[in-house]
Amino acid sequence: MTVDWNTFTPAASLAGGLLIGLAAAIFVVFNGRIAGISGIIGGLIRPHRGDWGWRAAFIAGLIISPIIYAIFFQLPSVQIEADTPTLLIAGLIVGIGTRFGSGCTSGHGVCGISRLSFRSAIATLTFMLAGFITVFLVRHL
Repeated sequence: MTVDWNTFTPAASLAGGLLIGLAAAIFVVFNGRIAGISGIIGGLIRPHRGDWGWRAAFIAGLIISPIIYAIFFQLPSVQIEADTPTLLIAGLIVGIGTRFGSGCTSGHGVCGISRLSFRSAIATLTFMLAGFITVFLVRHL
């Protein structure tokens, strides 16, 4: 394995991880809600009375934040090395996994593990293992 030293950014990665963790902690402390994206979107699809506004604001923040960032800084370039059918199939598989796993990687990995949820720890280990196996199969076999 080699490291691409030109794109190796441990300080920025650490700062980003700390900000995500801080945001999730603030969200649960002040709102009593978990910042799992699939659960928030699921609540928009099947809304409960008085529960729609904060969910819509959260998703709007996810969409608007990169736009605000782009006003002040150059967005990083994105290179997707898969074709559209592969992306659609991958998205469908992730969506099915999210339903079967009772949440997404952000919900389990960031919020669940921080709450010492055994179920979230197992789910996150499963996500990671599946990712490792997939990368190995696609890149080495």
